[in-house]
Amino acid sequence: MTAAEFEVGSDRAGANRTGVYLAVLQLVFTLLWTTYVIYLPKLAAEVGIAPTAVILILMMDQAIFTITDTAMGIAADRIARLAGRLAPFVGLLTALSCAAFVALPFVAGAGKGAQGWFIALIVIWAVTSSALRAPPLTLLGKHAAKPRLPFLAALVMLGYGIAGAVSPYLGVALRDHDARLPFVISSVVLLIVTLGLFRIEQHVATEAPAKLAAPAKSIGTVPVIFIVAMMVLALGYQLHFSINSAPFYLRFAKPADLQWLLPVFWIGFNLAIFPASRIVKHRGGLIVMGASGLLGALAIIATEFAGGLTTMIVAQFVAGAAWGGMLMSAISAALAIGSGGTEGKVTGLVFSALALATFARMAAVAAGLQKLPDYAPLLQWAPVACWSVAGAGLLVIAAARAQGASLQRV
Repeated sequence: MTAAEFEVGSDRAGANRTGVYLAVLQLVFTLLWTTYVIYLPKLAAEVGIAPTAVILILMMDQAIFTITDTAMGIAADRIARLAGRLAPFVGLLTALSCAAFVALPFVAGAGKGAQGWFIALIVIWAVTSSALRAPPLTLLGKHAAKPRLPFLAALVMLGYGIAGAVSPYLGVALRDHDARLPFVISSVVLLIVTLGLFRIEQHVATEAPAKLAAPAKSIGTVPVIFIVAMMVLALGYQLHFSINSAPFYLRFAKPADLQWLLPVFWIGFNLAIFPASRIVKHRGGLIVMGASGLLGALAIIATEFAGGLTTMIVAQFVAGAAWGGMLMSAISAALAIGSGGTEGKVTGLVFSALALATFARMAAVAAGLQKLPDYAPLLQWAPVACWSVAGAGLLVIAAARAQGASLQRV
């Protein structure tokens, strides 16, 4: 093996370790969010908050994420450019986030008099937890070679997909237990994992220090369209999985079976992201996002007309695989688009789009639109419209960019 080949292999191994670490971080953080959602109704009731207001708290969380995810991404770009280190920034905010999260069940135990403190802790936790989304991912964009980004994005999204698959089981396992121990354990684990960012950053900075000094650049028209399309795709996912999937399954199964059936979507997600990453490497993220959107729309149509449980399971598997292709390629595209100093900003905008789509879905549920005869069919077919329109639009943009590149070479 030559010295150059050894160096390339070492860089690749280091990038893979970073990807695996970020996957674990994404897994632990998503499970912490799941724990929060499971226990929030019970904790809110202890401080005198009505059950009907719980969804308003969750909507507040998503509204905060919509703003802070982008803000944290921009801050990560500036800190990396000026100080060259992201780990202290992320570590400090994570420590504050975990402290606020651990305090929630203890403050809730104080009763109605602690309602203001309870809400304040939720706001602190929501604001500071944004440091665990875009900022760590900027390490990949600032240090990893571009050809490696799709595979590394797939690794990161594997953590998200595994968390989605085990969440139904976690809900069943935790619903009858006291909240304090799960909150403490999940926070301690998250903080320990986050502290590993110091070592990871030191390692990747040693391998590729020059990329930290890349100047910032402005975001053009295509990235803006990309973010809008991402929000539409995310809305389609939210409406399909969170609102429509359970009723679709209940046409052929019992409510007790949902904990086994809903993870089928995430199995498809996890199995698709790595093959899709190879296509992204050679064809680009926009093409994979667009094609996955159209494939997902066809899968949702299949769920609408499924005549049995087997067909429903297959269709949900394909829909999950399509969402895996969309989300993985979106993260990869964001890191590539932001290359040159705005990796955090563009990645933060992707997470903000996801949060805004979640907010829209929760607003629809809070308004009871899925129960109204005039709006139920709209919500039922909206995911098809979201994925097909955004998917087709992204393919048109990708084709136009490819044609423009071809003309420049002539």
